Amino acid sequence: MTEKALARLQLPRRAVALVLAGGRGSRLGQLTDTRAKPAVYFGGKFRIVDFAMSNCLNSGIRRMGVLAQYKSHSLLRHIQRGWGFLKSEMNEFVDLLPAQQRIDEASWYRGTADAVFQNLDILRAHRPDYILVLAGDHIYKMDYTRMLVDHVEHGAACTVGCIEVPRSEAHAFGVMKVDERNRILEFNEKPAEPDTIPGRPDTSLASMGIYLFDAELLYDELPRHMSGDTTQHDFGRDVIPALVRAGHAVAHPFGLSCVGTEPGKQPYWRDVGTLDAYWSANIDLTATDPDLNLYDRDWPIWTYQEQLPPAKFVHNTGERKGTAVESMVSGGCIISGSLDRSLLFSSCRVHSYSKVSWSVLLPEVQIGRGARLTRTIVDRGCIVPDGLVVGEDPELDAARFNRTANGVTLITRDMLARLE
Repeated sequence: MTEKALARLQLPRRAVALVLAGGRGSRLGQLTDTRAKPAVYFGGKFRIVDFAMSNCLNSGIRRMGVLAQYKSHSLLRHIQRGWGFLKSEMNEFVDLLPAQQRIDEASWYRGTADAVFQNLDILRAHRPDYILVLAGDHIYKMDYTRMLVDHVEHGAACTVGCIEVPRSEAHAFGVMKVDERNRILEFNEKPAEPDTIPGRPDTSLASMGIYLFDAELLYDELPRHMSGDTTQHDFGRDVIPALVRAGHAVAHPFGLSCVGTEPGKQPYWRDVGTLDAYWSANIDLTATDPDLNLYDRDWPIWTYQEQLPPAKFVHNTGERKGTAVESMVSGGCIISGSLDRSLLFSSCRVHSYSKVSWSVLLPEVQIGRGARLTRTIVDRGCIVPDGLVVGEDPELDAARFNRTANGVTLITRDMLARLE
């Protein structure tokens, strides 16, 4: 092995990853009433935060910190249960870093940059050469080692992960202009009129919320954005634009480091921050050949999983049959009704003569006899009464539940309680 190749292999060991997992996730409605967005269930057995953390583990980055703030109990409990296998004696860890007023007794985390700033003393103690800052609320598979190599080869002090998005959607992202060497020339957070890629007027280059820094640069830069009337204590609005103006930032195209994308297809990355996007990304997994491959044993998604018996389909008399077509069914489920293009988390019960179509059932949901659900998301622990019909009368659904403009209906325990 050449000296250069050996140095590349060592890069992940010289990095610490910080997962920003404190977001409110208000666009997910009542799904985030009791849990932070990164703790929301996804894909039949995972939480959203598992994807960024699994990318770290699979990339060889085994020193992680998870910065939590709002409604963090579910998130912290999940990480304690599911991510406790790393060995501290081998310099591997997941540090839980909830907001705790480390700088003063008046401020919780005031923004993404402030969340990191308030933990600089902890970071310094680990003595990393590189600090990787990750959003904890996106679904994707990425080899961060390739980004580290790109960062070093560019001689950059800051590298921003980027992805191409339709210009019509770019107003929700940080949008950048780059030169032929991927040096970032301009960076605008959530602009009303997004810039486009030259020659492609319908496409913009957007930040993925993935930032890689030389550690010493970050230590020097963050204090400059913590005081004053104009700062928002935010990477996208303050820190990254300042580094762009100073000529320190380069872009890293996601296509260079995405994992599992088939040739000719767009790299898979999803912000599941709305009910429609969340429903769509989960239902997509039930396709015969989904864009996100959860069966890839070379790049597994790690999580906490309760020990449960296999799913069971019961009864075979007349119309009383437990069936599933183009569906994913997790352990502990017992099905005696019918499923069509649906995704079920663990320990669900679908009782006889019921029909569940194009729906996402979170753990421990029970569907009563004769109920019919179409295009729904059913929150954890809901007991859907016998004969309830959802997804066939838009006005009635909107009056009883949270129905989106695209016809996806969220059902929660509080909503069901009001029906009684």
